[in-house]
Amino acid sequence: MFTGLVDDVGTITAVADTAAGRTFTVQCTYRDLATGESIACNGACLTVREHGAGWFTVAAVITTLGRTTIGDWGQGDRLNLERAMRATDRFGGHIVQGHVDGVGVVTAARAQGDAWLIDVAVPPEVDELLVPHGSITVDGVSLTVNALPAPGTLQLSIIEHTLRHTTLGGIQPGHRVHLEADVIGKYVRRLLQPRRPAD
Repeated sequence: MFTGLVDDVGTITAVADTAAGRTFTVQCTYRDLATGESIACNGACLTVREHGAGWFTVAAVITTLGRTTIGDWGQGDRLNLERAMRATDRFGGHIVQGHVDGVGVVTAARAQGDAWLIDVAVPPEVDELLVPHGSITVDGVSLTVNALPAPGTLQLSIIEHTLRHTTLGGIQPGHRVHLEADVIGKYVRRLLQPRRPAD
């Protein structure tokens, strides 16, 4: 489990297709990784295969490549990273599983006062789980839903700290981003499914 508080920004230094899937070597600041541990890479939970001081490798199988933006990742791309939380850690963000629920597309990014507003077109399966001022994970970053200005549109208000310490500072219209809805909303939807009227 994760909290959506990014603790490092890594850089992909190599990409290769192997028997394990598409493998990525990531440069980072971590020095004490363990083989088999989980790291959220832009919000997608991946397993450490190999590691050393300041680097690790992960692999994504074809199913993961088809459901995420990972197939677009290349050498030089930067990734928001978060190691799985320990039971004794502070819970600073919200419950994040590292499961990508959908891919959104940034439609606008602009400054407004001391904040940076980002509009994201979201797929229906994510849109129905959003509530104003609720939680959403975007490329692994725990954020608050600032507004829902139109059906299928999510608005985020990004503070300066987040812009400096994640990849969101470089986001532009057209960028595809990983979205993970609040897990509580997903359970509520599942529980209510039998009682919902047929379409």
